[in-house]
Amino acid sequence: MFNNIGVSGLLLILAIALIVFGPSKLPQLGRAFGDTLREFRNSTRGIADDAEPDDSSAGNDIKRLL
Repeated sequence: MFNNIGVSGLLLILAIALIVFGPSKLPQLGRAFGDTLREFRNSTRGIADDAEPDDSSAGNDIKRLL
């Protein structure tokens, strides 16, 4: 998603955020964004783990049939 943003683009975004939100709110916004991203990552990891089939039980079923 952010593959095409270079260092200059990142500095421009940071400068605009600093102007809009001010220096006192910027650390709080960064912390909230990090917490949200971490929670989203944990949720998607949990969903992906539930969706993966258990290969060991499938192998045991095949062995029982043989």
